[in-house]
Amino acid sequence: MRLVRRRIDSFPLPNGQKLAECLIFIFQYVFFIYHLALKQPAFLQKGDKIGLVCPAGFMPPEKYQECLLQLIGWGYEPVLGATMHSQSTNYFSGTDAERLADLQKMMDDDSIRAILCGRGGYGTSRLVDQLDFSRFVKKPKWIIGYSDITALHLHIVQQYKIATLHAPMAAAFNEGEYANTYVQSLRWALEGIKASYTVPAHTYNRVGKAEGRLIGGNLCMLAHAIGTSSAPKTKGRILFMEDVGEYLYTLDRMMVQLQRAGWFDELAGLVLGGFTETKDTPRPFGKTIDEIMHYFTKDAGYPVCYGFPVSHDRENYALKEGVKYHLSVGTDVVLKEV
Repeated sequence: MRLVRRRIDSFPLPNGQKLAECLIFIFQYVFFIYHLALKQPAFLQKGDKIGLVCPAGFMPPEKYQECLLQLIGWGYEPVLGATMHSQSTNYFSGTDAERLADLQKMMDDDSIRAILCGRGGYGTSRLVDQLDFSRFVKKPKWIIGYSDITALHLHIVQQYKIATLHAPMAAAFNEGEYANTYVQSLRWALEGIKASYTVPAHTYNRVGKAEGRLIGGNLCMLAHAIGTSSAPKTKGRILFMEDVGEYLYTLDRMMVQLQRAGWFDELAGLVLGGFTETKDTPRPFGKTIDEIMHYFTKDAGYPVCYGFPVSHDRENYALKEGVKYHLSVGTDVVLKEV
């Protein structure tokens, strides 16, 4: 300590007070940068275990059998949570307490290297604030899913700076679809292969290039997060969104909510996915889904991509939430992991 003191005292600064202030600033800066840094869970190796849970809606066992077979074929060992063979007679895969306990057990089990959600639906946001992430942050694992699982993605990235995987779930493997490029993109992501996707241009695209951390998911869940501790910081981010089964006017209303909350003000880029199975009222809303989105993006000062393959349909590429991507919108669209 005396040696350190002598060296500090001999440092060519005007006085000790300024040196102390300098050291405090350096410490605060390092602390700040450390907590800004995003962690990526370890990529998977052959023989690793993948836990399967349903933190929201009920899923009958016959709907995930093909998924189990393919995960084994990929070289992994699937481990079923209690909610995957639930005896529930209502919408959910169990009570809140049962779903919470199942997800918590998988998160705390160090032998589980990734957690694949069987399906979405509704119910994950009922659990988020009760989950204990203390063990998870020490040894993070990939959380995989989309739709209602957006609640987990947003919370984990925003609160714990840990990357997650917005990707196909168990039912996507059925009817031979496990071989398509979208389900395979999940496999490549788990193996650590960086994503690079190229898609055609769209009439309403806004050209440009951007780089930033990717966040987003289901539009309904994005709006649902506003005012909560899960709501993301959108400044300098690339935001993506998709939805299914919504009325055109409710999609418009949710976009208004995000706009009023300032989500679009300082984005680096915006990626619009599939808005499938949209519905209209008996008296027509008067706009298509693309026209609705164009109203909110027509004056954007950043690149905007329409029709990106992220959706509730088979076209659903795996995307790492919280990870840096490069977005280039021109004669075609390239979204590439940095």
